[in-house]
Amino acid sequence: MNTLAARQPGFGNSLPIIKTWWPIILGLLVLYVPTYWTLAHGLWNEDDHAHGPIVLIVSLFLVWQRRDVFMEGAQKMRPGGIEVALGWALLVVGLLAYALGRSQGILLFEVGSQVPVILGALLITLGVRSARALWFALFFLLFMIPLPGIIVDAATGPLKQYISVIAEHVLYAAGYPIARSGVTLTVGPYQLLVADACSGLHSMFSLSAMGLLYLYLMQHTSVARNLIIMAAILPIAFAANIVRVMVLVLVTYHMGDEAGQGFLHGFAGIMLFVIGLLFLFVLDWILGFIFPDRRPVHLTGDKP
Repeated sequence: MNTLAARQPGFGNSLPIIKTWWPIILGLLVLYVPTYWTLAHGLWNEDDHAHGPIVLIVSLFLVWQRRDVFMEGAQKMRPGGIEVALGWALLVVGLLAYALGRSQGILLFEVGSQVPVILGALLITLGVRSARALWFALFFLLFMIPLPGIIVDAATGPLKQYISVIAEHVLYAAGYPIARSGVTLTVGPYQLLVADACSGLHSMFSLSAMGLLYLYLMQHTSVARNLIIMAAILPIAFAANIVRVMVLVLVTYHMGDEAGQGFLHGFAGIMLFVIGLLFLFVLDWILGFIFPDRRPVHLTGDKP
């Protein structure tokens, strides 16, 4: 208890951090509050990018958890010349990317510039140790960046095709009167188009963020367990999206087109995310029996 309290400074002890860092904090607010305002009134209102505010809040929480880094860094020596040079290089690159993105309306550059700007400021002021301590918070910010259009266009078509084929085969094997033409599924008297939003690309992106956050928080000691879970995140998201499409097909077939395109359509998106996380938790639980965590043994010095 005392160790944890010493590691996490209270609000009163955090005042020196705020006094030292207020110019950097003010600069970040001036740069990125307008960006967040634009996102909040645009991209974040879309289902495919609704995870953006969650990513931002989680990243800020992770930084706040490690606020001791700023206190410790302020009491130590200044970072070395190489760290400062690398920090200035990253800061300049980040600011140029921000200027280009903001002036040209390219959110990929504008939002993505956060990582080099913050990382550069850390290296200049506190050195590489602070960057190591806050690496996951910075890495997690990458999931705020909208996927480039070229990646979305290249991946959406094949994903829709695979999902349509698998959904058709599974439902046909279950005895349903279903046929497929391209990415259009015909079940009974209804035709359903597997649209771009049903490709599951953005759900894979958001589930990857949550899966990696889960691994970071769990702190498994088994490298094999972590690697298997990381490798399984995208297949799990893909499988969950297939379940979502099949559920929508079944709802339309049994309850009509209005039910399939109404509230249940939006609810299926939430169900997709829940199913994906459940698959991930179950996989982790199973792997726990094969690759159990090995916690360090603390020796007390007492003789048996």
